[in-house]
Amino acid sequence: MDIFAHGLWAGAVYKGVNKKREKPLKVWRAAFWGVFPDLFAFTIGFIWLFGNFIFGGMSFSDLPQPDLVEPASDQLIFGNGTIQTATSFIARLTAILYSISHSAIIFLIVFGIVFLIFRRPIWELGGWFIHVLLDIPTHSYQFYPTPFLWPFSDWKFDGFSWGTPCFLILNYSAIIIMYWLLRRKKIA
Repeated sequence: MDIFAHGLWAGAVYKGVNKKREKPLKVWRAAFWGVFPDLFAFTIGFIWLFGNFIFGGMSFSDLPQPDLVEPASDQLIFGNGTIQTATSFIARLTAILYSISHSAIIFLIVFGIVFLIFRRPIWELGGWFIHVLLDIPTHSYQFYPTPFLWPFSDWKFDGFSWGTPCFLILNYSAIIIMYWLLRRKKIA
């Protein structure tokens, strides 16, 4: 699922949860943790990509093709000289960061450590877990399948692509309806 939808879904879940809680949770924090896995995995790659583009290290023709950015692919993102070597490193780094941030196991470990530090659960971190759960069925083997059992297993579910126009329309329609219902207090 795209990063914006992750933040919106996490926010919607927490708005709904807050309707049942005496002490409300911070929705904006949950939304941040909802986008965190993608920020963690892709920020370095995007900074490198746009830095090279802006400062003349590459041109429009060097921009990556969507079918070549998959971390499981042995193909290189760009096709010339030193950019090719650097991109290979960036692609591998992104794949490692993606595995870390999209693992339910890593989430549970971090949640446990934070619990021990603060001596109470920080429930807003659940936005991260919502992200992982949403990505499992919405990523296919062709584009970043979700390694939710990493590092214990490399098994991934072959879901459907969140990038298809039909899914994007349905997903954002569902988000709009959810926020409308939450605003109208239909979900109690």
